[in-house]
Amino acid sequence: MKRLMYLLPMGLLLLLGLFLLIGLGLNPRLVPSPLVDKPVPAFELPALEDPARKVGSADFNGEVVLLNIWASWCVSCRQEHQLLARMTDRYGVPIYGLNYKDEREDGLNYLRAFGNPYVWNAHDLEGRVGIDWGVYGTPETFVIDGEGRIRYKHVGPLTWDKIQNDVLPLVERLRSETL
Repeated sequence: MKRLMYLLPMGLLLLLGLFLLIGLGLNPRLVPSPLVDKPVPAFELPALEDPARKVGSADFNGEVVLLNIWASWCVSCRQEHQLLARMTDRYGVPIYGLNYKDEREDGLNYLRAFGNPYVWNAHDLEGRVGIDWGVYGTPETFVIDGEGRIRYKHVGPLTWDKIQNDVLPLVERLRSETL
């Protein structure tokens, strides 16, 4: 009985250590999204550039698009920003922006400083739309098909390798399916 009193805590400690070791080996960017293959959450928000104008999910108009969640305070967003512009310029991929939990003037200054690769930017100051989309933080990017379904979610900054190997092939495949 005494031996069991010593072995039980030791066994529990080893089990806990095993779970921690497994957890350290997981990729934090591989966050499953329950929204993949589901219709986009409908939203309408004021445009960042013109608060009197309303923009939202209805503007995707049956084409394959990307929705990029970004903020001026997000260092990683700056890292991917030029790649988004390159993707739009080279491949004609329409990218819509969701400016997340950001002051309007800060977001506008960011776009003036780094350029604006977006068709439009919705201003989600309180983050309510971000919650509906399951946003964990910024940046996050969604690929939306022509039927208005989310087909892919990337958490964190996009890299050119990720764009070339995952995003662009998916966009091309989805475009061919909608023709």
